[in-house]
Amino acid sequence: MTRFPPNDIISLVSTTPRYDLAESVGPDIRLGELLEPAQRAHLLDLPLGYGTPAGDPRLRELIAALHEVDPDDVVVTVGGMHALFLLAFVLCDRDDEVVTTAPVFPLARNTLQAVGARVHDLPVTFERGYQPDLTELRARLTARTKIVSLASPQNPSGVAIPLTTLRDILSLMTEVCPDAYLLVDETYREATYGLDPAAPSAVELGPKAVSIASLSKCHGAPGLRIGWAITRNPALREQLVTAKFNTVISCSLLDEALGLQVLQRRDAILRDRRHRLAAGLEKTAAWVLENREFVEWVRPDAGALCCIRLKPSRFDESSVQSFFAALTAHGVRVGNGAWFGDEARVFRVGFGHLCLDDFQTALGHMTLALRTALAPASQQ
Repeated sequence: MTRFPPNDIISLVSTTPRYDLAESVGPDIRLGELLEPAQRAHLLDLPLGYGTPAGDPRLRELIAALHEVDPDDVVVTVGGMHALFLLAFVLCDRDDEVVTTAPVFPLARNTLQAVGARVHDLPVTFERGYQPDLTELRARLTARTKIVSLASPQNPSGVAIPLTTLRDILSLMTEVCPDAYLLVDETYREATYGLDPAAPSAVELGPKAVSIASLSKCHGAPGLRIGWAITRNPALREQLVTAKFNTVISCSLLDEALGLQVLQRRDAILRDRRHRLAAGLEKTAAWVLENREFVEWVRPDAGALCCIRLKPSRFDESSVQSFFAALTAHGVRVGNGAWFGDEARVFRVGFGHLCLDDFQTALGHMTLALRTALAPASQQ
């Protein structure tokens, strides 16, 4: 009966503490920011009928132009998770094999398990800077492998996998499992810092590479539930469109119309958010430096998130739990590493959601939590 295992990460869309550092997004864009009077009049006249299974042609044209592909290579989905599910459903029969990382965004792993695939975990560890080891990957590939599912930048670490590494991974797959596809979740790819350029998309690697992304993270519009899959394989694209039609028929026309407005304002939206992310990253780096006696981190390449670890030399299992309890007492929530299959002493910090003043206050509470966790019991 249990298709999807429970995970406390579901709390991110339920209760909200005073200082939520578990969020991996920037502030939500507001509807009024998108709609000038002319656009509002247009939406009032929008018929609420069915959309097309592939997605609004204008929306697909914009997404395609940003990735230098043909609009027919793009399938619009109900968020990025829908794209991940459709790909797992289409490509995997029961007992087929897939490879994904550990840690990983748990829902990405759960979709693979839900279709009956055998999931092999590829460790990407804090010590290795969350980069995959190709020797370990090679040991997990077999002739039954149908999908290698990665994220770049990753969730929870924000670490990107270089395009050269992805190309090497495809070469391994061609050797061992030539029918398999490389899925790359690029949801955070454009959430860079300040003037940093975005990394190239994996779609340029050819027809065996599939790119997945959405408007949720970089653009601040998770409530629209607009994502996409890009594939240069016509047969796979046709299967995705058919699978989408047989599950949700189409996306909401209203969501697609608003998604079009978001992408038409993409440059301004991303520019403002990239400066905000750069400021949040700078404050995070300063906090880690100030508390280097207690914590260490892996600096992210993009996204509003990073992984910080309580130093094993200072924190035993009991003091790790005391740290999280102290955070809760201060009204601060972080992303527990256990949510993602990481060690308990690692936690994800989101530095783009709160305003900078509140974020600085939350960091101060985190410092107090460090000291509370290490204080003798008599002083707590």
